[in-house]
Amino acid sequence: MMFSRTFIQQYHPSMAMALLALFLAINNTLNAITLIMDANRDAQLDFALWEPFVWEYTSAAASLALIPAISWYLNAFPWQWHKPVNVAFSFFIASLLFCFGHVGIMVLLRETIYFSLQLDYNFHFSWFELIYEYQKDAWSLVFFIALIKAYQFSVSHMLGEASPIKQESDEDETLHKPIHHLLVRKLGKEFIVKVEEVEWLQSSGNYVNLHVNGRIYPLRSTLATLCQRLDPVGFVRIHRSFAINVSKVVSITPLASGDSEIALQSGKVLTLSRTYKTQFKHQLRLE
Repeated sequence: MMFSRTFIQQYHPSMAMALLALFLAINNTLNAITLIMDANRDAQLDFALWEPFVWEYTSAAASLALIPAISWYLNAFPWQWHKPVNVAFSFFIASLLFCFGHVGIMVLLRETIYFSLQLDYNFHFSWFELIYEYQKDAWSLVFFIALIKAYQFSVSHMLGEASPIKQESDEDETLHKPIHHLLVRKLGKEFIVKVEEVEWLQSSGNYVNLHVNGRIYPLRSTLATLCQRLDPVGFVRIHRSFAINVSKVVSITPLASGDSEIALQSGKVLTLSRTYKTQFKHQLRLE
């Protein structure tokens, strides 16, 4: 049970992308079949039966490729609902970029497939076609944004999301104050986690996953920023993607490559990269 929960906590972004890919595959397959049935009913079947599937699947692949960009956009430019004009302008720019990206990737994939089959593909670039694609892509962007927001809310609600507990004097020095306690919100409840209970940290995009007693709590931060605030508490970076609580170290095993393996109290083994070895030794007063 613990393994399953930990697995879900660690790999839920990949599972979410897999589920979205499955949804798009099913939806666009149905769209292709509908297109064939409509053309056949109207006696206007002037294309090969495989072509609608290529059109729909390339559109789905282009949309899927842009999901990370949409997620980045939402994090980099959070909507301020008290400024509706700014939100509308931000969405308009994002929708234009999404449309150009979607059409560009989609057409490139189609041209590649048709070329490999020694056939010609003509997208019919025109203002009418671009406006038609834009209105579809604008609604698609609304759908993807709503889906991402709903997913983020569900994950933070079910798995728990951590945030530093602010002190009274934190107003102007939030980015520099050491963190000693974390507030975790999970399933409608809030509870406190002491930083010294955190065993190791793992970079995950715009979040850092905190590994605490077999559980994983995401905290919105970069690993470099978080390590600066946790350094006085006893954390040190050992890899581009990892940092550890030095009080949780059980053993260090040098490797022939120049790296080392660090075993933690939970049994987890992480790699100490040569790049961070000097910093690690200094933290442990080994030099």
